[in-house]
Amino acid sequence: MKKVVLAYSGGLDTSIIIPWLKENYGYEVIAVAADVGQGEELAPLKEKAIKTGASKIYIEDLKEEFVTDYIYPTLKAGAVYEGKYLLGTSFARPLIAKRLVEIAQVEGAEAIAHGCTGKGNDQVRFELTIKALAPEMKIIAPWRIWEIKSREEEIEYAKARNIPVPVTKERPYSMDRNLWHLSHEGADLEDPANEYQDEMLMMITPPEKAPDKPTYVEIEFKEGIPVAVDGQELKPVQLIEKLNELAGANGVGIADMVENRLVGMKSRGVYETPGGTVLYKAHQQLEEITLDRMTLHYKALLAQRYAELVYDGVWFHPLREALDAFVNVTQKTVTGTVRMKLYKGNCLPAGTKAPYSLYNEDLATFSADEVYNQKDAEGFINLFGLPLKVQALMKKQAGLK
Repeated sequence: MKKVVLAYSGGLDTSIIIPWLKENYGYEVIAVAADVGQGEELAPLKEKAIKTGASKIYIEDLKEEFVTDYIYPTLKAGAVYEGKYLLGTSFARPLIAKRLVEIAQVEGAEAIAHGCTGKGNDQVRFELTIKALAPEMKIIAPWRIWEIKSREEEIEYAKARNIPVPVTKERPYSMDRNLWHLSHEGADLEDPANEYQDEMLMMITPPEKAPDKPTYVEIEFKEGIPVAVDGQELKPVQLIEKLNELAGANGVGIADMVENRLVGMKSRGVYETPGGTVLYKAHQQLEEITLDRMTLHYKALLAQRYAELVYDGVWFHPLREALDAFVNVTQKTVTGTVRMKLYKGNCLPAGTKAPYSLYNEDLATFSADEVYNQKDAEGFINLFGLPLKVQALMKKQAGLK
């Protein structure tokens, strides 16, 4: 019997995909559940997957790899999609798809299946990764080909095959959670005129309800990578969890935006990224005093392109790897400690110390100094402004306005 590897979450969609694959393709189905810090207990999925018809299930802990190989490179690049989105779902998908490919190759499977819909970005992210790492692998996306069109039809399909339908207190939103963030889409958010409701938030305290006193936190970086919080060295996963807790309690990290999806439509989403917001702002603060003007400005241009690559699911592309090489060179001096003030949704810098700081108080001071000769500025301005002066003289001589 030929095999297919299925990206499995245990929800209604992937539960009915298991029998659907067996009925329509005659496949042996191998389920793969990835733990990227979604906070759910995955152990019960083993029994559920087997009962639903899978021959085997892999439950993979990918949290450490998620932080070190996906979150940190994107953080160092300063990549933010459309000025707000810190890419929480975007860079989790290539990691999961990479593991699907590895397991499919070990199992000798001829295909990989996923439960993404035909409207979203995730189908692209999964499939581009599979194409990049296993170009010969067949890809099956049931939502694009089966006759099922609604949740009600899914439930009917499940009941007809004695598949237990999860009975949960369902939230009205489409959500994706991992160690880095929690996204909310759908329901009342589909109308951009609606303000999001505080009850929707799960990682972050509504800013109005956050403590009336600020919380200060110090983050230490080494070559662009956060390594300690408040003087305590932490492993990557622990560090993110710690900052999620601190920032979330202070209402920090809510992004409400209408974004441009890769598949052509605009979509409104609310993202909770507490720890990530603090890390981005602290990292930016440290770069301000450790990178020179030309490098800082050029890096900002590349950060936008990096964000687009990640959002579009083109993680395994030579351009992203080339940009990483550039970023890593810029981060050699991005070492130091940044103090941040967290208060009712605000995340403000409160002091930066860096051994490779380019900030020179003797040069910048408004007090008397013996370092900077102010007379030198005249020659600089004359040369820097020479093209403007020549153009103005030409216009005058030619009678142009």
